[in-house]
Amino acid sequence: MTAVTPMMAQYLEIKAAHPDALLFYRMGDFYELFFDDAAAAAEALDIALTKRGKHAGEDIPMCGVPVHAAEGYLLTLIRKGFRVAVCEQMESPAEAKKRGHKSVVKRDVVRLVTPGTLTEESLLEARRHNYLAALGKVRDDWALSWADISTGAFHVMTLSRARIGAELARLAPSELLVSDAVEEDLREVLTDLGVLPTVLGRASFDSTGAEGRLCTLFRVQTLSGFGTFDRAELGAMGALVDYLDITQKGRLPLLRPPQKDAVSRLLQIDAATRRNLELTQSMNGGRQGSLLSVIDRTVTPGGARLLERRVSSPSRELPVIVGPTGGAWTWAIRKPLPLPCVTACAACPTSTARSRAWGWTAVARATLPPCATP
Repeated sequence: MTAVTPMMAQYLEIKAAHPDALLFYRMGDFYELFFDDAAAAAEALDIALTKRGKHAGEDIPMCGVPVHAAEGYLLTLIRKGFRVAVCEQMESPAEAKKRGHKSVVKRDVVRLVTPGTLTEESLLEARRHNYLAALGKVRDDWALSWADISTGAFHVMTLSRARIGAELARLAPSELLVSDAVEEDLREVLTDLGVLPTVLGRASFDSTGAEGRLCTLFRVQTLSGFGTFDRAELGAMGALVDYLDITQKGRLPLLRPPQKDAVSRLLQIDAATRRNLELTQSMNGGRQGSLLSVIDRTVTPGGARLLERRVSSPSRELPVIVGPTGGAWTWAIRKPLPLPCVTACAACPTSTARSRAWGWTAVARATLPPCATP
């Protein structure tokens, strides 16, 4: 039987810690995948499957992608439903050699890439939100929390069991977190929506631990300054933050303080009606042919995301409908935007990290007339 090489022993140890993800194992200028990961990735990416060495007397399947082109391959894998653990070299070969001639370069997973935790501009659709959502339950109380870590938006609401399907259809999260305690209860609803949830342990949704995680994230002693949250809301928000901590390996993204929403403020549209109205997606699941695609004339990503929210979540509150921004919508619809306004909107730096995290100014500029201010 062929002995396991030090490099392969290291790979197997790291892979054992991330069994549910494809492991991108850094080898110089390539990310390499082995065993079942290699077979799955080669098929999904349409790349060559080869072999490298032996393990337990069998050839080891292997494939790889160049580091400089990895983002494109990551996007393909994420869109096909895979999670990817990115394992980097934590030292140079020269540094490893100093520790001994047989020392393997230290490697560790620096990030778990999942549909709801994308941050790279090249992997995101700039004109739509990329929500990570979590459903929490305490006794008979349900809560839904969602965040877009590329913009910093963070929301939570309480809702009834009957409204879960409608709210998930409205938000269309890229990834949904649920507790293993409620997965079975939600299976029919999620199947109807075509949602494959990410299942976490009950500890992630524990409201006591969740409050501590949230206070740590926002560097406060208490959450009272952000509002009053029930245990289900705390559990949903805490699970979301816990998952971000796991996937980002402790480097938590910058999130705004949680905004508490209410189902009663929005026009209630069930999932079937939303699908038939083709508000943001046509019947074939794409954006083209939907109401949003017809009326979207925004010139910045922030403006496009705001319009998408307005179309998918119509307000029932008169001040919101006819308020300051309501006048701007009327102005924009009735008159073509003058060229200086279009040019100014297009120049908004929405691609920078700061404006993506705190982009309300860019959003306002993309939707208000030139004489208005955010």
